[in-house]
Amino acid sequence: MAIYQTMCTSFKAEVAQGLHNFTRTTGDVFKLALYVATANLGADTTTYTSQGEASGTNYTAGGAILTNITPLSSGTTGYWSFDDLTFSNVTLTCAGALIYNSTNGNRAVCVLNFGQTITKTASNLIITFPPIGATDSVLRIS
Repeated sequence: MAIYQTMCTSFKAEVAQGLHNFTRTTGDVFKLALYVATANLGADTTTYTSQGEASGTNYTAGGAILTNITPLSSGTTGYWSFDDLTFSNVTLTCAGALIYNSTNGNRAVCVLNFGQTITKTASNLIITFPPIGATDSVLRIS
């Protein structure tokens, strides 16, 4: 079992089918759920799962709502992201996350591997997304 950072394969087809709307004010609701190091997440993840999800004080199963940043393009790359997300005053351990579309069947978007196990005790966990841009955004299609 492991957490493999990737854009989920099912998501790639679903984008072409118009199943995800990332528009900032009128788009779908996307969430970020946290997972422990032994979770099984990767390219074949198709929907949100509670299996391997982190748990702890002030963390709600299913994670928290992300704020969309409307998709843009530059050259031949389409890109989009989310505003940074804060889990306030949590006590938990996690090693990765799943971004998923809670509006549309909890469909998986991408898996994030934090590169280390993070432990928080009665403190904020801030998920900081890379700068928005064609080479840095968390979600890019080239």
